[in-house]
Amino acid sequence: MTRLCKGVEVEMYTGTFQGQIEGLSHRIVKDLNGFVREPDSRNVEYTTAPLSCYDRLLCALVRPRQRLRSYLQQIGDYTIVPGSTLSLGDSKKFYRSDPINPYHSYIENSYGTDVVTASIHINIGISDPELLMQACRLVRVEAPLYLALSASSPFLDGRVTGYHSTRWQMFPQTPENVPFFESHNHFIKWTEEQLKLKTMQNVRHLWTSVRPNGHNRPYNLNRLELRICDLIADPITLLSVIALLECRLLQLMDDPTLDPLNSSQLSSDSLVEITHHNEMAAAKRSLEAQLYHWKDGSEITATRWIEQIYQSVAPFAQKKGFSCFLSPVKKILRNGNLAQQWLKKYQLSSDIPSIIAEEIQAVAQQEKMLEDKLCDALLVA
Repeated sequence: MTRLCKGVEVEMYTGTFQGQIEGLSHRIVKDLNGFVREPDSRNVEYTTAPLSCYDRLLCALVRPRQRLRSYLQQIGDYTIVPGSTLSLGDSKKFYRSDPINPYHSYIENSYGTDVVTASIHINIGISDPELLMQACRLVRVEAPLYLALSASSPFLDGRVTGYHSTRWQMFPQTPENVPFFESHNHFIKWTEEQLKLKTMQNVRHLWTSVRPNGHNRPYNLNRLELRICDLIADPITLLSVIALLECRLLQLMDDPTLDPLNSSQLSSDSLVEITHHNEMAAAKRSLEAQLYHWKDGSEITATRWIEQIYQSVAPFAQKKGFSCFLSPVKKILRNGNLAQQWLKKYQLSSDIPSIIAEEIQAVAQQEKMLEDKLCDALLVA
């Protein structure tokens, strides 16, 4: 059993050092290779190549951000703004990045700024389509745990929303009803039906917590894509979440009974129902959320569930030599995710702009340190 290939899609906001988000993607994609636009110009995205080595993945995450930071400083007093929602606004207006793109028109008219969020999509390579379907089933029932670890959007338009992940609470999951796919053939037939019904505009228009992915969806698939995570600005924290996901998939490959359709006491429809409940509960309270376990429907806190999984998968990380990248998960459980940290600061000062500005500086300094100490050394090696 080898390490799995991992690639990451990173959506980010750009704006001022005071946390005001500004639409700059039309300039960025024109001048910088490796960045692509989203429908709203306040987002920009880059994607890492699929890599099995965590050291190299770390640098693949950090280097584009450093190039982007340098560019943003050249064109004005701009930087990368953390968080997964428009923390300081403006969620009332959609700023089109490509006014003549018909799909962007559909997005704006159908969803408005509910989709103007920043997030992390984690792709894990799995070439066997039936194993991929198994993996998607397991990750889907446990996706709320990854949301709980990553939540970073407690603010919107300069106010506290009451959610730790405002992004996932408002993001339009599409189509509305998505079953657990029993096989690759089931996924193909279901997708073809959705396209005929126009509940999906194209094969990319499957906006769920996790989906099978590949260059010719739904027919040729080669990876699992976890889409539920808020933006994880800290690269070390992000790698720990990726490591937890990889370990869980390695564990599934070692023990196929982890497939929920084979080992749960609940029906497929019940699994869909409790998974939706768990996602919303995690969006509300993240690590503090009361969830229902997919095996038997018993109640368990997100933190306790993650602790149990961590203990069960740690031997896989040890065996594969990346325990050091998995272990920061314990720090998240101990210190809280970014949303929880921000809310604690808010209780002391109620000054959201200062909280965002402080985080901007902290993330920039950490990325510079990582590049100087690790990535430059790796490049020489």
